[in-house]
Amino acid sequence: MRITDVQVIVTCPGRNFVTVRITTDDGVTGVGDATLNGRELAVASYLQDHLAAQLIGRDPLRIDDIWHYLYRGAYWRRGPVTMTAIAGVDTALWDIKGKVAGLPVYQLLGGRARDGITVYGHASGATVEETVEAAAGYLSRGYRAVRLQSSIPGLDSTYGIGGVAAAGAHAYEPADAALPTENVWDTDAYLAHVPSLFEVARRELGPTPRLLHDVHHRLTPNEAARLGKELEPFHLTWMEDPVPAEMQDGYRHLRHHTTTPIATGEVFSSIYDCQTLITERLIDYIRTTVVHAGGITHLRRIFDLAALYDIRSGSHGATDLSPVCLAAALQVDTAIPNFGLQEYMPHTPETDEVFPHSYRFEDGLMYASEEPGLGVDIDLEKAALYPYKPASLPVNRLRDGTMFHW
Repeated sequence: MRITDVQVIVTCPGRNFVTVRITTDDGVTGVGDATLNGRELAVASYLQDHLAAQLIGRDPLRIDDIWHYLYRGAYWRRGPVTMTAIAGVDTALWDIKGKVAGLPVYQLLGGRARDGITVYGHASGATVEETVEAAAGYLSRGYRAVRLQSSIPGLDSTYGIGGVAAAGAHAYEPADAALPTENVWDTDAYLAHVPSLFEVARRELGPTPRLLHDVHHRLTPNEAARLGKELEPFHLTWMEDPVPAEMQDGYRHLRHHTTTPIATGEVFSSIYDCQTLITERLIDYIRTTVVHAGGITHLRRIFDLAALYDIRSGSHGATDLSPVCLAAALQVDTAIPNFGLQEYMPHTPETDEVFPHSYRFEDGLMYASEEPGLGVDIDLEKAALYPYKPASLPVNRLRDGTMFHW
């Protein structure tokens, strides 16, 4: 069996997605997600101009060899563009291997470790009361975990808040232009507000629902330690991305000052980004993804390292990752011993039509496809109906105009 064709498909059924579709001489096809939100065309070019020709004629079943060929052979290693491109290829190869074996990918990863995948939804609102009401709605639909984000008084916009968020769509949308929108941020207002959100949430929702919160990399280590300490009475499942990802030592400071569990890693692209955080047990959940951390092959290595230190998975799963990524994530989630949570945000009907799939949500749990491979595909005719649209994620400035973390 040899690879005969590598297609790179860019489509925008509401959001931009990059998909790798690999075909073999036996007519077997596999798909992989290669979407890097806001930088999609950089990855598409990397795939089309640098990787596609190198894959023709190779044995698609030699997944690990091809992974190292693309990683070590590039010399310029790691980084989000490179690792997302490799992920697209790697995931497509696992899809092919599962189809050849006649098994869902999770069976090739060691078999089922759990019956279903616990996912969390996104509850948000313009007020604390609206946010808690949205969270109650998720719990009534069977969710066992909910992330809460509430508008901050005095700010025109807040990360994680949007008019369609409660319906399951992403709480922010990229602007339909190359220039990003600019938001204003105030750390003091944020720190004063968040504890009151969870005080009300625990009073209204009770002690057992798993509640989460995303800081989105916006605090200093000391500010994050303060917030974590103030949230301790409300027993969060995790506080996500409390400090900028580059500030690895900040997690050590956090560990010394709060027992609120910490989750991070959605912007990490390799095991080396999180090696210290894992081996020193500075975090509780690692949120790396199939699409941004080198595919199933490399993500499994990250999770295996984390398992040695009793750190659980909590993979990112926003709607800027295509159904191909979600299908692959669920296959991994089903098999690993140290699964924690999976983020889940339903895609739009248009996206689901472009990417037909057989994974499913039922009573708060997700279930990976039982079809051979990943159980997801791309409809090329429907994908062609939605051409790429230039789009950018927002940027943040402080009240005095200083550029800040978004």
